[in-house]
Amino acid sequence: MSVPTPETAENSDRARASLEALRTEIAKAVVGQDPAVTGLVVALLCRGHVLLEGVPGVAKTLLVRTLAASLELDTKRVQFTPDLMPSDVTGSLVYDARTAEFSFQPGPVFTNLLLADEINRTPPKTQSSLLEAMEERQVTVDGTPRPLPDPFLVAATQNPVEYEGTYPLPEAQLDRFLLKLTVPLPSREDEINVLTRHAEGFNPRDLHAAGVRPVAGPADLEAARTAVSKTSVSPEITGYVVDICRATRESPSLTLGVSPRGATALLSTARAWAWLTGRDYVIPDDVKALALPTLRHRIQLRPEAEMEGVTADSVITAILSHVPVPR
Repeated sequence: MSVPTPETAENSDRARASLEALRTEIAKAVVGQDPAVTGLVVALLCRGHVLLEGVPGVAKTLLVRTLAASLELDTKRVQFTPDLMPSDVTGSLVYDARTAEFSFQPGPVFTNLLLADEINRTPPKTQSSLLEAMEERQVTVDGTPRPLPDPFLVAATQNPVEYEGTYPLPEAQLDRFLLKLTVPLPSREDEINVLTRHAEGFNPRDLHAAGVRPVAGPADLEAARTAVSKTSVSPEITGYVVDICRATRESPSLTLGVSPRGATALLSTARAWAWLTGRDYVIPDDVKALALPTLRHRIQLRPEAEMEGVTADSVITAILSHVPVPR
């Protein structure tokens, strides 16, 4: 393992401080939801995408909008509806009568941070229009691939599937999300804080008035990603991640376990979390901390297990308690 130079260590510390400052900025508009904030930062570090799930009114959209306002990145928002077409997201060829030629009109996906609001309110055909963009970082229209900007992050929100008017996301699309973050209802204290802010004049549609300002940019993000890539992983940690994922494939409660892509994702998020907490090496607690948001959407419960009240989180938690932890 290479020894970091003082300059490299200084750049790493500066990048970590800028990303930690995101928490302070987001807290100016969003009360609580620290796990969701952490997940969004981890996704940025890992070049991944995030699915935020929660009932309406728990600040899912506000959280992503505030993150965008705290970063010096181009941002676009798409409100997913039942009549939204794939070309409304990716773009399309438009005929120009002046030149008698077709030209490509980029869709909102050509941005750094795409807020896909209520993604499960649009049919699977339109949901799938994001598959290539999320995995390949490009969009192909009329046979021509067009690269997306870097960085590129999809932050999608959805309401739980048992609510009327929603379409479950297909497994292939779910697997493209690095993390699935649940956004719960706030505690009593947090809800009182929310109401107090509104009583004092807080306007969620005017983040500038709330004092939210950009505190990190592309250079900070790139420096942070470079530092994360140098975070060391021992063979024991690699084996621990593999053992957790293989255990999901053998669970009697599941019809679908975690794929090798999921194992890679867990290792990636654990490295990012280790770096955020100030270490240049991964420990088992890093893996445990990110196991639920990284794996919960990559497994599929048996119908009889669901009827008995078993959840994806409970299965993963049980596996974590049984898989031997490396010393």
